[in-house]
Amino acid sequence: MNDWIKGMDLSSLMEVENCGGKFYDRGRPGDPVEILQRYGMNLVRLRLWNDPYAPNGEPYGAGSNDLPRTIQMAKRLKKAGVDWLLDFHYSDFWADPGKQTMPKAWQGLSQEQVVRAVYDYTLSVMRTLVQEGVAPRIVAVGNEITKGLLWPYGRYPNFDAITAFLNAGICAVRQAAPEAKVMLHLDNGGNNEVYRDWFDRYFAGGGADFDYLGLSYYPFWHGSMDQLRENMNDLALRYRKDMIVAETSMGYTLEDYAGFEKLTASERKGMAANRRLAESVPYPMSREGQSLFLKDLMELIRSVPEQRGKGFIYWEAAWIPVPGSQWANDAALAYTGEKGPGGNEWANQALFDYRGNALPGLETIRDFTGRSTI
Repeated sequence: MNDWIKGMDLSSLMEVENCGGKFYDRGRPGDPVEILQRYGMNLVRLRLWNDPYAPNGEPYGAGSNDLPRTIQMAKRLKKAGVDWLLDFHYSDFWADPGKQTMPKAWQGLSQEQVVRAVYDYTLSVMRTLVQEGVAPRIVAVGNEITKGLLWPYGRYPNFDAITAFLNAGICAVRQAAPEAKVMLHLDNGGNNEVYRDWFDRYFAGGGADFDYLGLSYYPFWHGSMDQLRENMNDLALRYRKDMIVAETSMGYTLEDYAGFEKLTASERKGMAANRRLAESVPYPMSREGQSLFLKDLMELIRSVPEQRGKGFIYWEAAWIPVPGSQWANDAALAYTGEKGPGGNEWANQALFDYRGNALPGLETIRDFTGRSTI
């Protein structure tokens, strides 16, 4: 793998394609993986949910990213010559700072039993991937674990449980796939206080070593670019860990896409990067603004001390609006306890427009070398 990562999260791609989504580069149809490769993509991130199905077998949606689907996509990437990152959520659906829902099969277990379940599950998944010939290059043990994982036991600030769960996962990865690099990933990349508090607690409690420190940075949620720079610069010298901006994105339009989803107003949540949030971002939500954001972000990562900035992963670059592909359905909401409605929240932040055409931001990514100019 290229030392400087230009990554894309494509976890929903198979669902988008199955729902009829098509992709184009300069008017010519093509495989989106191949299109993104031409623009420099050298790593793909794929999320993994334990059991993203209701008890009656209904899939939760948003890609239904179980192990068989992950293997199918990983084989597609291997055929294309692209490395990949496996993102364990340790949940049956979305896990993030607002929710870390225990998998259905683990609910009712003691904390010690959950530690064992994390180890056994992680080991089984990794051994299966190795056997299938698609071992990932990087493994994220947990997803955006700022507030912990596997609630209620592993809810921040209970670092006894947080560390026990992470150590179990890391140990299993190291045992099954010793060559894989391990990542721990928090959100809110512009908040240095959060990162210092979290990792100081983790290491003080005997947290296992890892290879990459992952950060999420969404400019409409996670502070300014200057705050991200200050945080990454401090972390580089404080923990001596290589860093990847493991999730990022920027809107390219504020045009609504209801007509593409073919949902009623009551059925769709609407865009996450909306007009109100756009007012807080120093980049216009336009094609030019998206490109400028990407250029500035890559320059920032490259400037981190000791060359600790190793690249970025653009979140859901190909999640274009098509009927049938949405972030959650009623069965999923019943599992997480969240409110609806569904729909695609991310389409105006993809790197393809609503009709699947490659956007200029991809040229910005392609043309960035990742090499220091110093």
